[in-house]
Amino acid sequence: MNIKYILLSAALMLLSCSALFSSCNTDGDDFDYNKHGLAITGTEKTTLKSFVVEDTPASYGVTVQSTQKVESDVNITMAIDTSLVSEYNVKNGTKFYPIPLTSVELDNPNVSISAGSAISSATNVKIVSTEDFVEGRTYLVPVTIKNVQTNGPEKTINKSKTIYLKISRVISFYALENNSQASSNFIFADNQMKALSSFTIEFKFYAYGLGTGTASDNQIQRVLSVEGKDESNASMFRFAESGLQRNQLQWILPGGRAATTTLFSSNRWYTISCTYDGSTFLMYVDGVKDTETSSTSPKIINFQRFELGMSYQGYNSGQFFNGRLAEIRVWNRALGASEVAGGLCGVDPKSSGLVAYWKMNQASGTTILDATGNGYDMDWTKSQRAVSGDNLSATPGAANYLKWLKDDKNKCAQ
Repeated sequence: MNIKYILLSAALMLLSCSALFSSCNTDGDDFDYNKHGLAITGTEKTTLKSFVVEDTPASYGVTVQSTQKVESDVNITMAIDTSLVSEYNVKNGTKFYPIPLTSVELDNPNVSISAGSAISSATNVKIVSTEDFVEGRTYLVPVTIKNVQTNGPEKTINKSKTIYLKISRVISFYALENNSQASSNFIFADNQMKALSSFTIEFKFYAYGLGTGTASDNQIQRVLSVEGKDESNASMFRFAESGLQRNQLQWILPGGRAATTTLFSSNRWYTISCTYDGSTFLMYVDGVKDTETSSTSPKIINFQRFELGMSYQGYNSGQFFNGRLAEIRVWNRALGASEVAGGLCGVDPKSSGLVAYWKMNQASGTTILDATGNGYDMDWTKSQRAVSGDNLSATPGAANYLKWLKDDKNKCAQ
């Protein structure tokens, strides 16, 4: 974070500071903004800020501003107070985690506003390590004004005394690069079947060549399917169904179908999240609701089967999805919008309701690993495909075509 930029921004904001903070007064803060007030710079509209961390150490500068120039020196003590995270979550309906204290430092927590000025020196929030981060969690660093020493009339504006820094990590990951010869099914044991009366299915994809314009039948690209052992009540996803656009995703859902309004681009990652709460099907693209449809009667998926690509006869190459896959998840509940938005890069493998979680974040192997520990690993040497006719045949050779790769394309910031 460029400290000079922060100071310049704060100085410019100060020109209209009284008007900005006066508008906050209508929200219930009883501070008289015509008096001298102290606030953390940049919190007049929102106290939540993104702190992008790609490498460590990484720093973010925090300053305090006064609504008017101070007449004498003001000394301020800043602190990281992780106990404020639970209060923030309750107030805003979020599920952030307090950052591990082993991961963060606050350089020079004692700042001051010199007489005749209106902006303090900066304290630096420094992320020194991510080793204690739990995969899938989004962390919050609350930096707050703990103490003010002044001989003047300055008082802290409670609404803006704390800034919440959301750690946005740039994550590099492995992914599965599709190969038509890997397209097949994995059927779990009968005692692993899960009857899902509500659910969420999620996955990330990166397409190499979707094309544009209205599709014909020979341009379909089938991505994956989550379904019952007998293929009943499937949730299947494909591009370019006849009559749709070639870069439009179709969800064949239990008892119906829906298509995105989003037209996707090639050569970038997207996260798809599809939820069903017993009556309504919702489809999100990168955490934003895209499509909604209703069910006339309750639907149940007897989840016991996963299909990669299109595995029926020669369609494995004829409807091949040319791209990459990662972060495939099956939940036994409908996630809320904030949960969907919070899981674009990953989720905690021990999250409530997470049945199976195939991150595809592995360097090698012929078994697609389940991160939850619930036993939904898929040994692809035991996969099956309808090679000819409708009956499934063992396709152990499909495992030889699982390809895991990690490069500059596989990055996610959240």
